[in-house]
Amino acid sequence: SVRFGSSPLTDDLVEKMQKLIGRPVHHFIRRRIFFSHRELETILNAYEQQKPFYLYTGRGPSSEAMHLGHLIPFMMTKWLQEVFNVPLVIQMTDDEKFLWKDLTPEETNRLAHENAKDIIACGFDVEKTFIFSDFEYIAQCSNFYKNICRIQKCVTYNQVKAIFGLSDSDSIGKIGFPAIQAAPAVSSSFPFIFKESGKEELRCLIPCAIDQDPFFRMTRDVAPRLNFPKCALLHSIFFPALQGAQSKMSASDANSSIFLTDTAAEIEYKINHHAYSGGGKTLKEHRQTGGNCDIDVSYQYLKFFMEDDEKLKELRNSYSSGDLLTGDLKKELVIVLQKLIAEHQQRRKEITDEQVQQFMTPRPLKFG
Repeated sequence: SVRFGSSPLTDDLVEKMQKLIGRPVHHFIRRRIFFSHRELETILNAYEQQKPFYLYTGRGPSSEAMHLGHLIPFMMTKWLQEVFNVPLVIQMTDDEKFLWKDLTPEETNRLAHENAKDIIACGFDVEKTFIFSDFEYIAQCSNFYKNICRIQKCVTYNQVKAIFGLSDSDSIGKIGFPAIQAAPAVSSSFPFIFKESGKEELRCLIPCAIDQDPFFRMTRDVAPRLNFPKCALLHSIFFPALQGAQSKMSASDANSSIFLTDTAAEIEYKINHHAYSGGGKTLKEHRQTGGNCDIDVSYQYLKFFMEDDEKLKELRNSYSSGDLLTGDLKKELVIVLQKLIAEHQQRRKEITDEQVQQFMTPRPLKFG
């Protein structure tokens, strides 16, 4: 996190959170899968003083099939919504995906609705959750558009170029887009949700992967000039591709990740054939020197998805010592993922278009 200028999530802060919510923190926090933050203490202080705050996260709908890595921020956000009992807004950036990919606006908007089903399947509370497509919502809410323009006016072309690595030959849509992702971090972008809280802007906590941080660094920079509170952030580490940390997961390469649409057989095949192993080259070598959990993808995935701390520790010890073979570790992972994904698919199957519409209708949300 030194590289990003954010603060590491300390034991003290985690302790404080645990005290406030009166229960153990999520294993993502315990295991520092969410490892860094910006001003998380301001959110905990607000909660302690019984001041309302809200959560904000999002998804860029570029393909129908979401993969395991896409679930991470939503699993974390669902837990935060539950323990703090707060409203949540989820931005579907169908406009961004139109600007960056070779897709029509109609197609990215359709994907936003499809992806919303996977998000709803994570178990969000409809009374406290608003999911919106940029294409639809900006047209419905002048406050949102005004905030976008306020932010755009504060950020120069040179700043955006530098922060997001854009060049002179990028479309002007890309230059303007970051303000659209920034605006939901301001509560007045949602007048119908927050009208109860009067004129005051609420604090916002954004759980996201660390690669989204530049958007919100920019947002935090302009906030004081616009009299908005700075948004707080909770960052997760990258979810590794099956081929290991060096390679990138890609929606176009089916073997780079486990997708939420994969069958039990596909999950087993991908883990057995594609998950990068930290084990010894030969059985003899593995028994002598043991496996390296820090580069073994099956162990990394278990760290994300196996909830039982004791069992995880046991697996780490016996794999590191060479007692447990790569094949056995993979078996453990296959069981965990087949269950997780089968349950997710079952919940997603039951979600109707009417339910999606409910989540996507602007309306007042419940506060704890």
